[in-house]
Amino acid sequence: MQKTSIAPAKTVNLTCGDCPIRHRAVCARCDEDEMLQLEEIKYYRSFEAGQTVVWSGDRMDFVASVVSGIATLTQTMEDGRRQMVGLLLPSDFVGRPGRETAAYDVTATTDLVMCCFRKKPFEDVMISTPHVGQRLLEMTLDELDAAREWMLLLGRKTAREKIASLITIIARRDVSLQAQRNAGSVSVDLPLTREAMSEYLGLTLETVSRQISALRRDGVIEIESKRHIIIPDFDRLVEEAGDDADGGFLI
Repeated sequence: MQKTSIAPAKTVNLTCGDCPIRHRAVCARCDEDEMLQLEEIKYYRSFEAGQTVVWSGDRMDFVASVVSGIATLTQTMEDGRRQMVGLLLPSDFVGRPGRETAAYDVTATTDLVMCCFRKKPFEDVMISTPHVGQRLLEMTLDELDAAREWMLLLGRKTAREKIASLITIIARRDVSLQAQRNAGSVSVDLPLTREAMSEYLGLTLETVSRQISALRRDGVIEIESKRHIIIPDFDRLVEEAGDDADGGFLI
């Protein structure tokens, strides 16, 4: 597939004190001195929905945390077929220290803000600042657990369970970042179109639409607009997803 040029990303003026992902990001365990080290190599960038952050195989001179918005990870096969292989939600880490090029296409599906670190200085900070390396290891292991659970979802779950699982994953992340859960009710904006959901879940577009309608009809979700939904009883949604009510899987 021919690559299109990447439009320049806009810079953003934010401070760590205003950061909505501070308690979950790679810097979550850093003390004041360690935060100052990261501050020296940090910059924010924003991307518009649909804009490519980086192409697979391109040199990637930064690593980053997603501050707000959603991005997709996509891999292209030799014959041109594309497969969405992951979602990047707020607080997720992008890039790999020690690797020069990007492993996947990273594309903003909504307006996206990323807290970026220059790669080489970040690698130096990892060596001199144990809290950064420890937190990154924790996040990597969480991502591995999520990938294993996703294999179960794609291989064994029904279409209804797949849709419920995806909504559960997104809702859990919103809850953890915003502490918005109230008496079991959760409000969430779905970051993917139904077409993108079908690609990610290995379902047809018709099946996705049918299952979302069924979940609405059965009272599991309420749809306020094209993307905005309300989950009246979060535990019921978790049951529909086929996960444990005490936690299930989280990315």
